[in-house]
Amino acid sequence: MKYFIPILFLVIFIYSSVKKVKPYDSFVEGVKSAVPFTVSIFPYLVSIFILCELFEISGISKILTDLLSPLFNLLGIPKELTKLVLIKPFSGSGSLAVLTEIFNTYGVDSYLSRSACVIYGSSETVFYVASVYFAGSKTKNLTKPIIISLFANFVSCVFACFICKII
Repeated sequence: MKYFIPILFLVIFIYSSVKKVKPYDSFVEGVKSAVPFTVSIFPYLVSIFILCELFEISGISKILTDLLSPLFNLLGIPKELTKLVLIKPFSGSGSLAVLTEIFNTYGVDSYLSRSACVIYGSSETVFYVASVYFAGSKTKNLTKPIIISLFANFVSCVFACFICKII
């Protein structure tokens, strides 16, 4: 497995030589086209990072956690996992911090930790992905894709808790 990347580079170099393509020049051209794209998505990424931080610092995260945990509990998501379910669509690193906190509080082999792992692995940072993927597209109406993605995320969280409970 440790030789995979060097072998991949060798195969690409050989293939490009056979096709009479200059690999370094092609690489540089690719980087040239990537730089404007990176610059174009930068404002979207910064806005998502700022909104995530404001979500936590403002206390909205705690208010929503307290408000939604009874409803989540009815659907099988324990109160202790509500914050993870809410933060994951916004921030991968924030949800990783919540996951680590759950591990430290309840132990790594507990039902809560197992459910948290499955939730973490089966859900996505919806707003980050939307900002990256749709920044370069002509489609700017993200309402439907985001609602569908959030719904799918939530359903995966409910199923994660259910599956971990029966296993």
